[in-house]
Amino acid sequence: MVDEKHRYEPPESPPIPSYEEATSSRPLSRLGPQEASDDAERQGLLSPNPPSQPTSDSRRRNGYYHPPSVQSARNSEDSDALGSPVGGEDEALVMEEMDILDPEAAEDGRRRRNRGRFSKRFYSLTHSLSSLHLPRIPWPSFGIGWLKSRLPTIPEEYKPGWAVIARLCGLILVISLVYLLVVSEIMPMGGGNYGRPFNPEWVRQEVQSNVETARIRENLQYITSFDHVGGTEGSYFLGQWIEGKFKEAYMDTFTHDEYLVYLNYPKADGRRVAIVEPSELAWEAELEEPVLDQRKQQTQVFHGLSASGNVTGPLIYVNYGSAHDYKKLEDSKVDVKGAIVIVRYYGTQSDRAMKVKIAQDKGAAGVLIYSDPADDGFKKGKTWPDGQWRPDDSVQLGSVALTSWIAGDVLTPGVASTKDAKRMSKDMNPGLVSIPSLPLSWKNAQNLLRSLKGHGEPCPEEWKGGVPEIEWWTGKLDSSPKVYLQNFQEEIEKQPVRNYFGSFLGTEDRAKKIIIGNHRDSWCFGAADPGSGTAVMLEVARVLGQLRAQGWQPLRTIEFASWDAEEYNLIGSTEHVEANMDDLRANALAYLNVDVGVTGDKLWANGSPIFKHAFERVLDRLVDPHQQNKTLRELWDNSDSKLGGLGAGSDYLAFQTMSGTSSLDFGFAGPAHGDLYHSCYETFDWVAKYIDPGFTYHNILAQLWALLILELAQEPLVPLHLGDYAERLQWEVNSLLQETEKSGAVFEVQMFQPLFDAAALFAQRAKEFHAWEDFWYSQVSVTGGFEPQGLTVQRVGHNERVGGFEVDLLDLPRGDGGEKGAHGIPNRTQFKHAIFGPDAQGSAYDALIFPFVRDALQTRVRAKMDKGEEVKKEDWEFVGTQIRKTADLLNGASERLVKGV
Repeated sequence: MVDEKHRYEPPESPPIPSYEEATSSRPLSRLGPQEASDDAERQGLLSPNPPSQPTSDSRRRNGYYHPPSVQSARNSEDSDALGSPVGGEDEALVMEEMDILDPEAAEDGRRRRNRGRFSKRFYSLTHSLSSLHLPRIPWPSFGIGWLKSRLPTIPEEYKPGWAVIARLCGLILVISLVYLLVVSEIMPMGGGNYGRPFNPEWVRQEVQSNVETARIRENLQYITSFDHVGGTEGSYFLGQWIEGKFKEAYMDTFTHDEYLVYLNYPKADGRRVAIVEPSELAWEAELEEPVLDQRKQQTQVFHGLSASGNVTGPLIYVNYGSAHDYKKLEDSKVDVKGAIVIVRYYGTQSDRAMKVKIAQDKGAAGVLIYSDPADDGFKKGKTWPDGQWRPDDSVQLGSVALTSWIAGDVLTPGVASTKDAKRMSKDMNPGLVSIPSLPLSWKNAQNLLRSLKGHGEPCPEEWKGGVPEIEWWTGKLDSSPKVYLQNFQEEIEKQPVRNYFGSFLGTEDRAKKIIIGNHRDSWCFGAADPGSGTAVMLEVARVLGQLRAQGWQPLRTIEFASWDAEEYNLIGSTEHVEANMDDLRANALAYLNVDVGVTGDKLWANGSPIFKHAFERVLDRLVDPHQQNKTLRELWDNSDSKLGGLGAGSDYLAFQTMSGTSSLDFGFAGPAHGDLYHSCYETFDWVAKYIDPGFTYHNILAQLWALLILELAQEPLVPLHLGDYAERLQWEVNSLLQETEKSGAVFEVQMFQPLFDAAALFAQRAKEFHAWEDFWYSQVSVTGGFEPQGLTVQRVGHNERVGGFEVDLLDLPRGDGGEKGAHGIPNRTQFKHAIFGPDAQGSAYDALIFPFVRDALQTRVRAKMDKGEEVKKEDWEFVGTQIRKTADLLNGASERLVKGV
């Protein structure tokens, strides 16, 4: 819980609310009208026509800019309302660049200029014709006798001449041509908005040129001015500030959602680590990090969702705490039952929660996890304040929730944590560990490790860390010093957490949306994780908002999301997905996530292979800040980089594996573990001085993110390519077979044949599916950009099928009478995607490709082989069942692509 002795003092901000106010759904009582917004305003829709900056009356309508016509832009003496070049050498240069970057867009621009020139010439011609004074020609005097005598006599002065008829015909012709020009300019392709006044290439250039590094820097400086752990008043206050930024970005809608979830917070006097026997070694750890700024409250040291309790036991060192490390101890006759084990971060078991879970399974009483300088301290380089690496008194906080088993609120798996939701017990909960744990700095771990000298077995070389003045021993139950571990936590079953949203509404299909996400909560100040991502996301929103203020709108809705309580167990995003599952499966086309935005200069990306084409297209447009002669695409290809798989490392998990929303996670990384991860030392000054001086990579990340959004939101054909997906799956099937062969397991190769066949058929159908896109381009090209209504309907349906492809890969009840929420990975039914899932046996951060199959191999084959047990026929039959299920899902998804069923 937040220490009431300290109050947050964010710079240039209103007072922080009380804890009751922060966790209430009512508006803040102490904030002024400009800072606070009530629930009705957050949940309501604001005007889709936000006010722009002051401008001349001739350039504003309904409160915001409208783009000028091609003709008026060319006649204007200054730049147009959009800020684009309007003539002469500048225009020629822009069009030359468009020829290179986007030939289709350039051709579209030429057609528009030609139409403008033709319109002016035709207007001059018709005006000249109408001004001619042609002689009046009398009506013919002959007629049919009896009929002529019966017709009314028209006075001569009222009889129309040929000049009037010519004028009338000219007027009809002008109206017809104007109509055709307006239809082709504003509503081409049957209303598909392909030829909208905002040229897509110009929009991309505007986005790139308008990213402001100084604003990103200012955003990060404010975000890191107070700590904001999930569910606390700090996170609540920061969320309201972010909502204010969404409103400043001229978004069309704003809302938030709130959930009541299980969280824990440290008690000030509830944690203790001490050597209690023998008395001559008596010592107590200093758990907290030093206060870096007396004006700021700092997060206390603890593990999120750890078990409360106090235990005493002999100390034993287990290297990185992996299953392999415990096997080595067992081979040396060193037992850990009832012990307090001390392990170091990273290494052969990178998942903090799994370090505790494995120790629990081995019978340990408690776990201490410390940061070793060989992994992230002075052995790697200069430490703060002289360098970027972790100093001796820095502690890595974090969660020990078992995300691979239950994501989100561990008490309500599969359903949203609303007020009346049915909750599981936290006792024997598969998402929680049952033994207490605490993190330590290496300065404190040094005393514990030193006390093990002469006890147990000397450590092998690979077990020796970088802590100085240590003789590395394992320790032993009957001789090691006894350590007392106390971890009493304040546990709250229904703690409010809140997500904030803002949207730019689409014009062609408002329901379809591209979701842009970043969590805001952090362990302390969170300059890199997630502050760098939050600062960049807000700049992306601002840049798009500038376009929106000028009248631009995407074809599909762009929704920005700020998640709460990600650090605990991906809680905010998971609860949102569970609450909106049907809508997301029907309408969410993509989820783009940035968590840790920048910790270095090396680009990385993990995600669905469906994004490969769009991602690489964007990289072609961006130049590396430090290597000006190379694009990011060149660096990406030269380093043999590829899209990695998706495990359970961030907020994409629920979107990809539960709602079937194709997801992508990316950023710029530095050296491994060189980021002061989850420490109060992770400050703005640390980022500005050592991580990204000048914030150049923050700027390029904003451009990359914004361009990806535009690729997905403004292109007539959604650029999600299934050919890349098919190629990746064929490679993964081969990899799965090779891994199984290398494991030494005895099996029949033909067991994997259904998966090979399904991947091959998918490749064939993907090619057939995308062939229609060539047909579409040819039809639109022939008509000069005009799309008939029937073709529009086909294109929209085509987009829907590719957008729903990964939904069809979910293992859901499909009319078989199954209970809602059933199916998915056995014993982990939250995760239903046939291709991506989190690893429950290794690290949750790692992806399992073909999770049904690999999970079956791990639990039914490899686990028995490791124990020396016999792998039985029924074990292989279970694996075969999972292979066939995966193949069936892939076959069904690819069939719906080509048949539209």
